[in-house]
Amino acid sequence: MINSALFTDFYELTMAQGYWKENMNQEVVFDMFFRKHPFNGGFSVLAGNETLLDVLTTFCFSSEDIDYLRQQKIFEEGFLEYLKNFRFTGDLYMMDEGTVVFPQEPLVRIHSSLIEAQIIEGMLLNHVNFQSLIATKTARVWLASNKDPIMEFGLRRAQGPDGAMSATRAAYIGGAAGTSNTLGGKLYGIPVMGTMAHAWIMSHKSELDAFRKYAKIYPQNSVFLIDTYDTLKSGIKNAIIAGKELMEKGYNFGVRLDSGDISYLSRKVRKELDDAGCKNAKISVSNELTEEIISTLKMSDAPIDSWGVGTHMVTGGNESSFTGVYKLAARHDKETGMTPAMKFSDNPAKTTNPGIKNVYRLYDENGMATADILALEDEVIESGKEYRYYHPMVDYRQFTFNAAKVESLLKKRLEKGKRTSPRLLDSEQLKISRQNMQIQLDTLDESYKRLLNPHIYKVSISEKLKELKMDFINRNIR
Repeated sequence: MINSALFTDFYELTMAQGYWKENMNQEVVFDMFFRKHPFNGGFSVLAGNETLLDVLTTFCFSSEDIDYLRQQKIFEEGFLEYLKNFRFTGDLYMMDEGTVVFPQEPLVRIHSSLIEAQIIEGMLLNHVNFQSLIATKTARVWLASNKDPIMEFGLRRAQGPDGAMSATRAAYIGGAAGTSNTLGGKLYGIPVMGTMAHAWIMSHKSELDAFRKYAKIYPQNSVFLIDTYDTLKSGIKNAIIAGKELMEKGYNFGVRLDSGDISYLSRKVRKELDDAGCKNAKISVSNELTEEIISTLKMSDAPIDSWGVGTHMVTGGNESSFTGVYKLAARHDKETGMTPAMKFSDNPAKTTNPGIKNVYRLYDENGMATADILALEDEVIESGKEYRYYHPMVDYRQFTFNAAKVESLLKKRLEKGKRTSPRLLDSEQLKISRQNMQIQLDTLDESYKRLLNPHIYKVSISEKLKELKMDFINRNIR
């Protein structure tokens, strides 16, 4: 884990020195939210919480860091002295890791001094954006497979060592059953998986000899890779010979396809296995799989039991980033106290919602999530009462709803820079986060989870927040 406070964009430090020189270190509130779902999807999955909390409670400027900043010849000695004892001492509110989330709603809310809030921006976005991207991608893959076992095989294609470790962690939250990343397995308590590569088979005198040798060493974990030479003419036939020898000893086996027409080959392989009396043998597939490919194979009833997904899952595939941003929502004014702040833009989608906000999830009588509501801090939304809610950007779009259940999503995680509850072991926390993701997806209607043209989930604002926003607009736009 990188815990140097230099892990921030340089302009955060130049602004921080400016605030310090101008004695502008008032209390502020920042929101971290995102603007659109990746992959043209209907939902996203929040991840990266625990690694963010770890770094926020430990990061600092070392003496070497201070020396490096001094060499830039832009920072005053008084400011460098200030940084020597710099720590994050603010409060942090965050949704639970694994929560299904939607655009425009605060995922993280920071209460701190202006300088602290500015310096942590880069590291906050780095931890949450990438892991949320990968958790979201994995959840899409997992749903596309109808919740079959998904194996994360992306270490060799990930963006560097840290990218690989973060992706392994996030993929498990998103639904992966295990990983090929052995270090990830050790550090995070994730099941490690994998059997053989083509090199194992090519290193032996014959394909059958390779299968038999592997079966002898690993009788309880034999999955034969059958496409090294010819899947149907030799691979499956030799796998059946070695597999039946295992069956005579009381073990089962599986086969893996890593190339070719997966739909066609899986059907032929399944028939060969069944005809040979190997009905319990499992078929696993890999090779540049995406959620779209997996969905197509599932819809065609291809007889596949598990999926190995690497490149497209740990890199984000056709989506390079999660669109998380970090914006000022309120600042302390000597005359008026804590005052809402709002960003205007020629692009309405980039206009922010002012003030200190909470996020509420509304459920219907069947326990299904119906809408998320942004409300001001002093508002309370209760179940059993009907309220009117408004579209964040289109004033005439509104609806009324009487929720059977109301859930407040933002929870205090840090108070004065310290955790509000003890840190769990990584393995325990990841299981909780993964289970939360699964429970959350079950409360989401299928129309929001489909791959093609998903329904748009309602994220609305309260009447009081709408009035505050319109007042800002009317006062500032001429």
